[in-house]
Amino acid sequence: MPLALYALTAGAFGIGVTEFVIMGLLLDVSADLGVSISAAGLLISGYALGVVVGAPLLGAVAGRLPRKTLLLALMVVFTVGNLACALAPDYWTLMAARVLTAFAHASFFGVGSVVATGLVAPNKKASAIALMFTGLTVANILGVPFGTWLGQAYGWRSTFLTVTLVGVVAFAVIALLVPRDAPAVEDEEESSGGTLAVLGRRPVLLGLLTTVLSWVGVFAAFTYLAPILTRISGFSEAAVSPILLVFGGGLVAGNLLGGRLADRHLMPTVIGTLVALSAVLFVMTAAVHQPVAAIIAIGLLGAAAFATVAPLQIWVLEKAKGAGQGLASSFNIAAFNLGNAIGAWLGGFVIDHGPGLGFVPLIAGIVPLAALAVVFLALRLERGPAVAVPATAQC
Repeated sequence: MPLALYALTAGAFGIGVTEFVIMGLLLDVSADLGVSISAAGLLISGYALGVVVGAPLLGAVAGRLPRKTLLLALMVVFTVGNLACALAPDYWTLMAARVLTAFAHASFFGVGSVVATGLVAPNKKASAIALMFTGLTVANILGVPFGTWLGQAYGWRSTFLTVTLVGVVAFAVIALLVPRDAPAVEDEEESSGGTLAVLGRRPVLLGLLTTVLSWVGVFAAFTYLAPILTRISGFSEAAVSPILLVFGGGLVAGNLLGGRLADRHLMPTVIGTLVALSAVLFVMTAAVHQPVAAIIAIGLLGAAAFATVAPLQIWVLEKAKGAGQGLASSFNIAAFNLGNAIGAWLGGFVIDHGPGLGFVPLIAGIVPLAALAVVFLALRLERGPAVAVPATAQC
């Protein structure tokens, strides 16, 4: 793999830390800014909203700039946003800074996916995307725990200052290692209208819907892992963080495995990973009642969840060939985050109004089956209707 891919991985690492580290600092932020814990929790929702909104807002610009220039501009937005978080004097300034930082998220991963596939041979495209997303998985395993410790020891602002430095380093390595590309040609196909037209393609829309549904299932369960582990599996609160490291290890393994399998057989991998995700969630429903089985199931959930990422991303890229590929890729990143938000709501609904906490993995496991149905629908539409053979033409 070329060194330029590792530059993209560095940017993905910084973005991953920014997105998730706030979860471990909610108490510190709420105490320092004088807001409730639930209000501090909205900083997570605000970031997710920024990711979803940022994709279309930056989409028109993305098609007009050279991709390296765009990646560097996004890292500037990321760095400035994190610096603004560190210096925010009040809650609403911090919220605005979080949303600004999130604007870079979808476009960085979207454009980065296109750049990554252009750096390698055709039979390595999914693996290249998986390598870039390794930065996101490593952020969960190493960056987030370290950022949480740093914020608790030296104040939450120190965490965002450190991530600002990560942004500076990522900017430097992208500038140094990612090759220049030609500016976009300004014709009808590459105009903003032609770029946006990719979102009207039925295969692209079905791919985006598949991504949303698959990650509704993931986050319906993942959001509530801590209460599941403590209230059902019987673990202490202190044991939750080490167990989540098992989940993080599963993320890395599943991400790389999904990319490698997708390079060989894309659609069988898309189908197989969705089946595996659903199966793991169903098994998890029973496994969480036994501590050892619960730990194994959580590791498998991490692997199954991120095994879907590279196949789904490369599927959307293939259906969006030509103008608008970067925009479609960015929208697919936004689709992951939309699935996160809906999944968190679904899990909460099951707890408050449904069968309860213990059945969250079961309900979550049904949703990837809906994603699987969308995949089969897309394949059937792609083949087109069967053509009847006239009786006179038959032997």
